[in-house]
Amino acid sequence: MLASWYDRQGPAADVLHVGELPDPRPGPGEVRVRVSVSGVNPGDTKKRRGWLGSSMPYPRVVPHSDAAGVIDGVGDGVDAHRVGERVWVYGAQSYRPLGTAAQYTVVLDDQAVRLPDHLSDELGASLGIPGITAHRAVFADGPVDGRIVLVHGVLGGVGSLAAQLACWGGATVIGTVRRGGDLDHVDPAVVSHAVALDSTHPAADIRSYAPGGVHRVIEVSLSANADLDTAVAALDAVIAAYGTHTDRTDLPFWPLLFNNVTLRLLGSDDFPAAARRQAARDLTAAAAVGALTVDVGDRFPLEDIAKAHDRVDAGGRGRVLLALPR
Repeated sequence: MLASWYDRQGPAADVLHVGELPDPRPGPGEVRVRVSVSGVNPGDTKKRRGWLGSSMPYPRVVPHSDAAGVIDGVGDGVDAHRVGERVWVYGAQSYRPLGTAAQYTVVLDDQAVRLPDHLSDELGASLGIPGITAHRAVFADGPVDGRIVLVHGVLGGVGSLAAQLACWGGATVIGTVRRGGDLDHVDPAVVSHAVALDSTHPAADIRSYAPGGVHRVIEVSLSANADLDTAVAALDAVIAAYGTHTDRTDLPFWPLLFNNVTLRLLGSDDFPAAARRQAARDLTAAAAVGALTVDVGDRFPLEDIAKAHDRVDAGGRGRVLLALPR
């Protein structure tokens, strides 16, 4: 099969190879997926470059965890009727060496989720890491129907899906963007109220829409927003954080304590298996009724995988995807 891999960590152009590797075979409880589109996440590029001193977990890594494609083989214990089924894939390179930057990948049966026929491969390949992280952030502490959910970075990959899931779940969504010029990009059908963090008083702006405080905060940068979150949190609120910009993040401990705030930290590779399965079911259900859309930024061919990684590392809006040859 044609695939990309790296056998040492470093800059994308220096370490990513493209060439032929042996076709994988599904083992017991596994399926093999012929990949059409592979999703590129910041976590994939961090693993490749050795972020935070991480080392190579395997002698050779085929990167990427997310994808869409068609099941073309099953292992023992898997229903043979799954062959030919369109699926979206999550967790392919989570504690495994063979990800989705290849014509074929092998995953456990429940990590290949049926993709309804009317949904695109691009959407399917965009659901995995950001979608499951967003789902966990929104729903890990219970239903949000009738609640007010504040989503920071509402135009980002996780933030946009979190806002859509919260809206689908019956919440009123307040979203933040970095700059006032970004407000026009926020979808008013999903986000009831949008606030720019470069405004004079963003906490007062948020409180004007939630006088009693917000019940959930979906946090992309805990170090940057800890004081703001404290100022707008309702009693017994939850701050669900999946990112920060300072490794040792300072928190206003006593105000959070007196407000009985719960801080939930989200590491996507290590969510409980039952939570991942529920997220996959809900993401598929929401997408099937048109409640989830994804902004696709750039789509690269496999041979340009280094450019795709550099695009992710450069930041910006829009999902970065890799097209695999048929």
